[in-house]
Amino acid sequence: MASSTLSDPFLFFAFWTGMAALALTLLLGAQIVWLRVSLRRAERREKQVIARWRPLVTAMLAGEPPAHLPAIRRRDRLVFLKMWIHLHESLRGSATDALNQMACRLRCDETALRLLRRRNRAHRLLGILALGHLRAAAASADLLRLSRSGDSTVSVKALWALVQIDPAFAAAETMAGLIRREDWPLPQLAGILQEAPEACTPALVAVLRETGGEHLPRALALAETLRIALPPDLARDLLAHPSTEVVIHAMRVAATPALLDAVRANAAHEDWRVRVQAAKVLGRIGRQEDAERLRGLLHDPQWWVRYRAAQALVALPFMNGDALRALRQDIGDRYARDMLAQVMAEKGMAE
Repeated sequence: MASSTLSDPFLFFAFWTGMAALALTLLLGAQIVWLRVSLRRAERREKQVIARWRPLVTAMLAGEPPAHLPAIRRRDRLVFLKMWIHLHESLRGSATDALNQMACRLRCDETALRLLRRRNRAHRLLGILALGHLRAAAASADLLRLSRSGDSTVSVKALWALVQIDPAFAAAETMAGLIRREDWPLPQLAGILQEAPEACTPALVAVLRETGGEHLPRALALAETLRIALPPDLARDLLAHPSTEVVIHAMRVAATPALLDAVRANAAHEDWRVRVQAAKVLGRIGRQEDAERLRGLLHDPQWWVRYRAAQALVALPFMNGDALRALRQDIGDRYARDMLAQVMAEKGMAE
């Protein structure tokens, strides 16, 4: 009966297909069990490593460095580095110096360099973070190469490490690239570069002089975030740029009286967004004669222009409450008058 059943080709195929499926199921189950056992073993080993090294790290942080540090076993190096990086990112000041001294005594810089050159992405990221905290100048060339890689996370972390090691070198070597890389979030870049804005200024100014219109708004947005003052000649050129987007961003970094003429010219720009920025800048650096220009902007057809013009008038140091109330009474346009009254009320200057 069994032989006649297996002699049928369809039943034969179904039988062995079922056997294969059963074997694969058993194999998958065994693999899941093995992975769970391996994970638990790794967790136990990690706890043992932390329990062994935490007292030594605590002693270093307390200013009582042990006379002798045991060697880190090869299989424990990754666990120790993870613990060390976690502590580094939660501490500040002299405590991080103590951590670095300990890491150097244990040759963690050599371990991190080896991790940096591995194909494993997680290991590379671990090496990058460790070398950044250690400020390991020997890793600069490797970090620069990784900062230009196509992996956004790896490249941004490599840039962070370079800034920790040598801000001027990092800015000079990477500024042109980071302006062109749209996959790098600008707020994250600004957060990295804010640690050394002085070192970034020459590199960013050089990029602004050389970069075409496509990338200028991003470069100017970075300059605004870092609060970098541009040279007057460069700022004037950007304030007169044919691209409206460039002019808008350039207005946001215009902060010196030397640029007043260029700002005043943009108060009559055809794009209302530029007029909004002109009103805001005149409120920061405007002079007595700019009050009349801002009064003119109170009649602008765009609500936002009128609102920013009213805010600018209220912000001018020489426009006190009496002067503003007199100006409001002198305005014939109801919309302009109401806008100025609204902003005065917001500032607690209403009658």
